[in-house]
Amino acid sequence: MSVSTAAADRSVCASLPVLGRDVTVPLVTGGEVTYAALDYAASAPALQRVWDDVAAYAPYYGSVHRGAGYLSQLSTDLFENARRTVAEFLGCRDGDQVVFTRSTTDSLNLLAAALPADCQVFVFETEHHASLLPWRNARVTYLDAPSSPRQAVETLERALADREPYGPALVCVTGASNVTGELWPVRELAAAAHAHGARIVLDAAQLAPHHPVSVRDLDVDWVAFSGHKLYAPFGSGVLAGRSDWLREADPYLAGGGASRKVARRTDGGVDVEWHESAARHEAGSPNVIGAYAIASACAALTEAGFDNLVARERYLIEKVRTGLAEVPEVRILSLFGDDAPRVGVLSFVVEGWNSSHFAAALSAEYGIGVRDGLFCAHPLLRTLLGSDPQTQGECGAPEAAPGEKSLNAIRVSFGAGTPDEHVDRFVSAVKELVQDGARWNYRTEDGRCVPDTSA
Repeated sequence: MSVSTAAADRSVCASLPVLGRDVTVPLVTGGEVTYAALDYAASAPALQRVWDDVAAYAPYYGSVHRGAGYLSQLSTDLFENARRTVAEFLGCRDGDQVVFTRSTTDSLNLLAAALPADCQVFVFETEHHASLLPWRNARVTYLDAPSSPRQAVETLERALADREPYGPALVCVTGASNVTGELWPVRELAAAAHAHGARIVLDAAQLAPHHPVSVRDLDVDWVAFSGHKLYAPFGSGVLAGRSDWLREADPYLAGGGASRKVARRTDGGVDVEWHESAARHEAGSPNVIGAYAIASACAALTEAGFDNLVARERYLIEKVRTGLAEVPEVRILSLFGDDAPRVGVLSFVVEGWNSSHFAAALSAEYGIGVRDGLFCAHPLLRTLLGSDPQTQGECGAPEAAPGEKSLNAIRVSFGAGTPDEHVDRFVSAVKELVQDGARWNYRTEDGRCVPDTSA
């Protein structure tokens, strides 16, 4: 789709109002500029609608489930209604559970703690560390990075066919890469998993803010995502899906709320009867505001219409891709090829530039916030950059001075709250930096490239 063709889609849905859209930041060269937040893949700004809903509830804040007072009962209703809203947003099946967590990482670690004994886990090396690393107590098979969606399915089918003995198995896969933005063939991978008697969990951290996610339609067993990528505040997440493994596992945290009945035994010990509902894994006082914020974001995105949001995002993606294609020194990173469908996440390297230096200049000289590094997906970045995938690296920039080659990349990401102007300014700044160079001197400090203000 060309920019001119996609422009017709832009009018279908304007960018959604988000917090911080009018914030100004200082430039190292002098003056101020409106901040262009283009790091949505790390954390999207909260929707104004979400913030307003939370502010309206705040005076009625109360502890849930165990209070007889009006505010406690109100908060309990709000908390459980939030659970139902999320279940509808995710197209959950009858009997599925929605567990509120702290984040995608927390959700997947919860599921990892609930795996049956002797479970085997299959995960591609291309995953974010949140879905690559939690399976420490299972037998894990790490799958090589595929070069196409079809190869991803074939790789998984071969691995599942070779497994023995045939005990419980789980496949973990991302819906959209946090590095390349490319969409993965989730429905086909789910079919392959189920054909071989395995279950599948979808890391939807990057997919849910951009595309509809239906547990039922995709036929996945669980889905995990974070509120702070879905235009809600930090500190909340969701694990939703089948209840049996969760119900049969020991509580993720032991404490009040997870227990139905606790009694002393005659021998001096304690007998505990745990809840079988989602409360089993929500011990302690829950993050009511976080759960409500997620539900508010789900409602806002549903009302805006994903067809409209997707159409506008495609327009912005094509604008960025077309602009970067005009700069020969820029190489966009991809597993599946330039034409692969993606969400609003693109990573790239610039010939002759240290990625940390380039990102620092975008921020200090243009007021544009992007991310540089390995994006907590080290094996994938090493593969994409043509280095040893087993080479260790840090999530931030390595110790490399401006101008030196670094084994990291630059990531630009955007979404429902991104104005056209921010994307236009980013493309223009990339072209100007490549052509004219940085206007300021930079140095390495604590592993990051920063403007040198010592003079």
